[in-house]
Amino acid sequence: MEVLDLARWQFGITTVYHFLMVPLTIGLSVLVAGMQTAWVRTGDQRYLKMTKFWGKLLLVNFAMGVVTGIVQEFQFGMNWSAYSRFVGDVFGAPLAMEGLVAFFVESTFLGLWIFGWDKLPKKVHLACAWAYSLATVASAYFILAANSWMQHPVGVEFVDGKPTMNSIWAVLTNNTALAAIPHTLAGAFSVAAAFLVGVAGWQLWRKRSGDDEHRAVWRSSLRLGGWTGVVAFAVLAITGDMQGKLMFEQQPMKMASAEALCHTEKPASFSIIAIGDVSGSNCEDVKTFNVPALLSFLAHNDFSTEVKGVENLVTEYQAKYGTNYPDDPQLGSLAGKPIDYVPNLPVTYWGFRAMIGFGAMSAGIGLLALWLTRRGRIPGQRWFPWLVLGGIATPFIGNSAGWIFTEMGRQPFVVVPNPTGVDGVWMFTAQAVSKLSTGEVWTSLIALTTVYAVLGVVEVFLMRKYVRGGVDAVMPPKKPAPTSKNDNSKGGDSDDDALAFAY
Repeated sequence: MEVLDLARWQFGITTVYHFLMVPLTIGLSVLVAGMQTAWVRTGDQRYLKMTKFWGKLLLVNFAMGVVTGIVQEFQFGMNWSAYSRFVGDVFGAPLAMEGLVAFFVESTFLGLWIFGWDKLPKKVHLACAWAYSLATVASAYFILAANSWMQHPVGVEFVDGKPTMNSIWAVLTNNTALAAIPHTLAGAFSVAAAFLVGVAGWQLWRKRSGDDEHRAVWRSSLRLGGWTGVVAFAVLAITGDMQGKLMFEQQPMKMASAEALCHTEKPASFSIIAIGDVSGSNCEDVKTFNVPALLSFLAHNDFSTEVKGVENLVTEYQAKYGTNYPDDPQLGSLAGKPIDYVPNLPVTYWGFRAMIGFGAMSAGIGLLALWLTRRGRIPGQRWFPWLVLGGIATPFIGNSAGWIFTEMGRQPFVVVPNPTGVDGVWMFTAQAVSKLSTGEVWTSLIALTTVYAVLGVVEVFLMRKYVRGGVDAVMPPKKPAPTSKNDNSKGGDSDDDALAFAY
């Protein structure tokens, strides 16, 4: 394998792995802050127990997310140094904001929340919860602004062969970012919702008979997750439509690849599923089940818009950006070779459908769980715990498939040309890789994959441990009742006792 292929595999593996942690942290942090708000306002111990239990799982996931996220920034200097030199003036600004502002606030107030249960007044402690949860959202905003600039470069001028930022406001308010941010956040809440439904549903099924003091915790958690998942999927559908229309304008090749639309159509049909090999750019052997004119509507809100196919777009791209790579030794075996402007069609076509399909499946499981727990019911079916536990995986798969589609669909560019932007502000992925030997990249690839595998085992072990332990594993042990009226300092079960327990 070439250095370029190995570097892409490494970035793909580490990024997808890291992104398994990110959406759960974002969604769960806000939901936990909401649980604590309900406890502070009502004094209901059920909400305190929910805060403690789900907060413990949040902390485990947050720690793993931090560890795996650090590696991402190192890779820009390790495997993608040419890219970093080209876009550093622009790309570095939102990343610096994420580190200096969002992550600093996030880590500071999370620390205060962890160790402040017995030190801070209730409302101040609650404010810490909201501060770190909203900081996770801000962190996502800055990261997505950086990624969206790669998809649609704005706010720059071309100086001395490199893009130079002339408006940070344009970068942060990029219309691609403004569509991606609510879509990504909705995906994060979908992940957190499925996690609540899965774990709480399993616990509720276990406690379906007998008298269990924590049953209200699991029922409330399940229904919170169910409603959150339904709302999140609705937001995903709306924001996904917004992104589709921007894709039609900014990255027409990605839209054509998502549909395996090899020939221009007017109006264009939406392919539900394909039978045959979609890897060829002429699609002669592919048969699809289509919805007539729907792709035209998704692209431009009408049923008559022309949508260009892969073959036609290749000709346009060759006219704009050349037919061959530059004859530069930095490009290795690709130097002087023809440029393939067609992304991996099986990945883009099936990735797009996996994103939608698993997202809908997650919302459907949440709806079913809500129906089965209506009016105080407790599901007793043997298949119920397996369904909700399996449902935890669906939004994770949908989120990962969506990001793989987004990043693979822009190939062969690492910075996609802006059709209405400044000439020259684009970069081929082949030009972005560092001058390394295959042995060096193989070493880091194997080492990081091995470390990540170990971290995965640790996270699963810790999550399983605290999930199986339930509420009792995270709440402080009950103190014996006071032996006399003057012995209040050593007993009781007051809110102060609950606050005295730090994670």
